Amino acid sequence: MGATLRLAAGPLSAEVIPAMGGGVARFDFTHEGAVTEIFRGCPRQGPRDPNELGLYVLAPWSNRISGGGFRFGGLFHPLTTNVAGEPFPIHGDAWQALWSVEAHEIGRVLLGRDSQGPGPFRYQAALAYELSPDRLSVRLTMTNSGDAALPFGGGFHPWLPRTARTRLIAPARSVWLEDERHLPTQNVPADSRPDWDFDLARPLPDDWINNCFSDWNGRATILWEDRALALDIWASPPIGAYILNSPSADSSFFCFEPVTHAVDAHNLAPGPEAHGLVTLAPGAALVLACQFIVRAGAAGASPP
Repeated sequence: MGATLRLAAGPLSAEVIPAMGGGVARFDFTHEGAVTEIFRGCPRQGPRDPNELGLYVLAPWSNRISGGGFRFGGLFHPLTTNVAGEPFPIHGDAWQALWSVEAHEIGRVLLGRDSQGPGPFRYQAALAYELSPDRLSVRLTMTNSGDAALPFGGGFHPWLPRTARTRLIAPARSVWLEDERHLPTQNVPADSRPDWDFDLARPLPDDWINNCFSDWNGRATILWEDRALALDIWASPPIGAYILNSPSADSSFFCFEPVTHAVDAHNLAPGPEAHGLVTLAPGAALVLACQFIVRAGAAGASPP
């Protein structure tokens, strides 16, 4: 698992594990001696793989790419799978990689890595976590260090506690439906599915959801009404979509993933940039930033 880097600021604390995708093992709020999880906490004995973390980053893409790769710039770029049992490569490679520690202070961690893959991707990455008394700020920078332009994307993948009175506000204009392989089929207006219309505070669906919501303004709020706690999520452009995943009403967690692009955007017509990917020329950089802002005593409140 490797060393754990600890951050603290006021009532908030966090733990980052550079050797496990540079991910966040814990993000907690402490009040009057009681510790409340903001991100789902990993097992106390330590995570066995990144999917037991509270958050990891997605680079150089988010979610699945079908067809064994993608065509771009007149070439087909093959990609191999990276998770046992998954038929498609998923989430790029940053979440499974070892990151180096560039700086560590009580309120800040800076990590770095030089990636020689997956597939055609060559990029340098910097990952910064900054903790202040009311928020965790995350900033991911990817610089194309290869010799050809390629479509880059990514995002942030937190796991969040799901309680009986969890509510979500996350206005989006449209949502992608998915098939049994978790690949997109069609983009429909979000209000065509009233149970998925999160313009106002709404409970999470009772049944399975694993869909990408597009045309999102980068603002969302999670209300834990039974914990008198709220989490505001502020994502900066080019993040303009989110993936909402929850297994069922009985699940102890759900995922709200701010991302740049639709699932399998590399292979969607009319082209990757139409669905949120950003073409980086050699030496160009893509910066993704997100803030997770904690508000206590905020049950039933609207986002600021």
